This record gives sequence, C-alpha cells and structure tokens, in this order.
Amino acid sequence: MKVAVHNINNTIEQDELDAGRLQEVYDIGVELGKKLQLPSVFTSEVRSDIVKLAIASARANRRQAYGSREHAGKLRPMAGMKHSVEWWGKGRGVSRIMRRTGQRRGAQNPHTLGGRRAHGPKVEKDWSRKLNRNERRIARNSALAATTDIEMVSERGHRFAEEIKTLPIVLGDYTENGKKIDLESFNLNGGTRKVSAIFEALGLGDDLERARNGRKIRAGKATMRGRVHKVPKSVLLVVSQKDGLAKAARNLPGVDVVAARDLSAEDLAPGGDLGRLTVFTKAAVEALN
Repeated sequence: MKVAVHNINNTIEQDELDAGRLQEVYDIGVELGKKLQLPSVFTSEVRSDIVKLAIASARANRRQAYGSREHAGKLRPMAGMKHSVEWWGKGRGVSRIMRRTGQRRGAQNPHTLGGRRAHGPKVEKDWSRKLNRNERRIARNSALAATTDIEMVSERGHRFAEEIKTLPIVLGDYTENGKKIDLESFNLNGGTRKVSAIFEALGLGDDLERARNGRKIRAGKATMRGRVHKVPKSVLLVVSQKDGLAKAARNLPGVDVVAARDLSAEDLAPGGDLGRLTVFTKAAVEALN
C-alpha cells in the first residue's frame, strides 16, 4: 500500500510597528511528494475482538490496588477498629454486640455506626490480566490497519476535509522561509501555533475544533480526584523521537503524541473504538519497518 507524502512549506510574516512587533502570521503550503510504501502491517486483518481484549488488559495492568490494611491488633488497628470495646456477657437482654467501654454504643461490628466494613477491598488482590505477546502484536497491527479506512475513521466521529481521499497522512519535508528544517526538531518558538496551522492546512482543522469545543466537566466524584475535565480524542501524531514537534503538538486539545517504538493498540483505538485519525512523520513510518 502506497500513500503520498505531504511536504510542508511555511512562510512566516511579521509586521513591525513603533510599539513593537506584531504576532507572526504563518502561510502554510502543502505539496504532495513521492508516494511512500507503507509497511505490511497496514494491510493486516482488522480484529476488533482482539483489540478490545488488549485494551482491557492494558487498563487492568495499570489499575492500582486499594483498600484498608490488615488489622494488626490494638497497636495497629484497621479503620473501624480503633475503639476500646467489651462484651457485656449473657443475661442482660441485649444483643451480643461489642460496645464501647463504659458506654452503651456498639462499635467495631460491620452493622454498627462507624464500624469496620464486612468484606472490604483487599490490597493484596491482583487486578492484572495476562495477554500473549502475539495477541498484543495482532491488536496493534489491526488498529494500524483501521487507520487507513476513511469510512471507519469518519464513523468514529473524526472530521476532516473532503479533499482527503487516502489515510493515514504522512508528513515529509518541512521548509521554513526557504530553509529546509528537520520536521521533528523544529524551533519551539511559537511551535504550537505552527503545528495548529499545519493541521489546518492539511484539512484537519475541523477535528481540532471538535475536540476544543467538546471539553466538558466530567460527571461524578472524579471531579474531586484531579480529573475534572473530559476532552474528546482528536489527532494522534506518531513520531520517531519526541523532540520539538512532539512538545509543540501535545499542547493542542485532544491531540496525543507517541513514539513509533511505543505505539500500542490503546493509542490507535482509545476505548476500543477503531479508526483514530492518525498523522505519521516519514521518519516514524521508516521506524515501523
């Protein structure tokens, strides 16, 4: 399978007034270069069942153990067992519940106020799920093959220009003011605005706008745990090494950046939904070989 490489030409204009310089204006031009032969993994069979299995395994392996520690007597009591209690004995006409010393109030029992949990979560529980290496590789290759299907990418909710007829998009040479620069290590001065302008010129601006406007406050208690906002997934940028381009693109809402050597099914199909809108650099495609 072959795709055309997109060569980027950026002309920077900046007016200067008496009060100082104005913001830079980027004039982006995109030219189609030679066609690049994609690796054979892009023609793999799409196995949605194995992709979902791999993502469930990855999420389970990241899950952290939680729960109260074991009860270790009066010196190190667990939650709900931090009272001095006694049993009154039989023959008093009351239930056989441990009560606080000198009081009538029950304590430590699971059905009493402030008591321990009957069967609380155990810290020693293992949440991980084993997945064979070949299954993980098949899941990644299936997710890569799904990125070439325009219909599948569109059904996932991504928006792009009608002029785009083939996917994925591969970035080739980058020229700035007539000077050829390595795309993955260009200057970070205004880098995020440059990447945004490049994506706009490629026809991906609508998807960036969708992610920017789709940011909302998450429902539930997660708002108290550092996960207040939820942002839709937008473009996935695959690079050979995380340098200037990766640092500039990661600031865009919904955009994720991953190195080719770290590429996984969860990056290509978040939540198990195949067909993520993906942009590769030419060096990243060569690294996949």
